[in-house]
Amino acid sequence: MILTITYQALTVLKDAVGIAGNIFAFGLFVSPVPTFRRIIRNHSTEEFSGLPYVYALLNCLITMWYGTPLVSADNILVTTVNSIGAAFQLVYIILFITYTEKDKKVSYPFSHMHLVYCSGSAICSVNQFFPLCSRQVRMLGLLLAVIGIFSIIVAVSLQIVNPFSRQMFVGLLSCAALISMFASPLFIINLVIQTKSVEFMPFYLSLSTFLMSTSFLAYGIMNWDPFIYVPNGIGTILGIVQLALYFNYKETSGEESRDPLIVSYA
Repeated sequence: MILTITYQALTVLKDAVGIAGNIFAFGLFVSPVPTFRRIIRNHSTEEFSGLPYVYALLNCLITMWYGTPLVSADNILVTTVNSIGAAFQLVYIILFITYTEKDKKVSYPFSHMHLVYCSGSAICSVNQFFPLCSRQVRMLGLLLAVIGIFSIIVAVSLQIVNPFSRQMFVGLLSCAALISMFASPLFIINLVIQTKSVEFMPFYLSLSTFLMSTSFLAYGIMNWDPFIYVPNGIGTILGIVQLALYFNYKETSGEESRDPLIVSYA
């Protein structure tokens, strides 16, 4: 009887922190809205990059697939949060393609790919395939690459009959994608330390990252799922570092930037 009550209480608590994680994640998903208001108002993407949204879409799709019952058990809240995230990223990408300059040519050196590296080897290949082309064509190519990569992952995982092996395959990809997204916060942390300014590290973004990562860290521990609690444990640590840096340097910074330099999704 006591064990039954304890299990039920743990289930309720796990669902509660998972729902909280979904709510906090919403703060991250809407963080680019001011940027896209500016893009729509000016009818131009100016010098903004669409690459973070492309890679965030791939990250959300892989993690969404991992949370489905076909891959892992009792992770439906992982699917919901990443489904919402994928929808937001897709809208951002469509807006970026719509308002980008049709005749503007771009060419990014490989060194700029540090913000979206990792399981983006195929994305990098597309980037090299279109070294000098219109931004619209390039973004469309990247979007198609993401769809292709995700389709391959789904098809391959469905061919794996053993449930444990399937979860391991998708889980490792999901974990790698989540961890690789921490390139953006690390870049921002380094920038803040060098400039001693939090201009490009908005407080609400750092707080949302910390709260969401902490929620899913607890969710992953309660569900005993290392593919959830390991990357979100790293995200929690980075969130603490970002908040500590913010309070340390906010007095020496000028007015905060309305638009974050890099949007990160834990």
